[in-house]
Amino acid sequence: MADRGGIFAGDDPFALARGWLAAAEKHEPNDPNAIALATVDASGLPNARMVLLKEIEADAFVFYTNYQSAKATELDAAGQAAFVMHWKTLRRQIRARGAVAREDGPQADAYYRSRSLKSRLGAWASRQSQPLSSRQKLMADVARITLEKGIDPPRPPFWGGYRLTPVEIEFWADGAHRLHDRFQWRRDRPGAPWRVERLCP
Repeated sequence: MADRGGIFAGDDPFALARGWLAAAEKHEPNDPNAIALATVDASGLPNARMVLLKEIEADAFVFYTNYQSAKATELDAAGQAAFVMHWKTLRRQIRARGAVAREDGPQADAYYRSRSLKSRLGAWASRQSQPLSSRQKLMADVARITLEKGIDPPRPPFWGGYRLTPVEIEFWADGAHRLHDRFQWRRDRPGAPWRVERLCP
């Protein structure tokens, strides 16, 4: 569109998202890559939580979690999800919706190995989303896992990534008097051409 310039300029929404994230990394004090991930359970009840986005690929967004968690159960069952990434300092946000699939191969292994040792051991010890009697029990489990797995634990078979391949991405920037700028990118399926239109605030 003729008026899609400035911070909205470009023909690749993933490059645009990477640019916005890079700008946020310079200004946002904590976790500029945090996203509010929305899923739905078997009864249709929505669920949302914050997770950390770890990669913006050429055609998808990637994050990691415990496959036995509530979020993973909901992701696997529905096969689709949505997220919003909001930067208060920049007064911008990105929303995305689409299909999700597991990233359970070498890429997940490489990311797991890049984490701190304590985080890797914690991934083994935590039964994410399950009831926990006390923090002391969790710390005891971490100590036990540390003795069992040593200083170079492999990626747990129940821990890995998800790749969200969107069919819709919206870029939003704050405007004076609540006259915000919104541009929605839509496509019929992954790999199809994008259509871009400005939305009313």
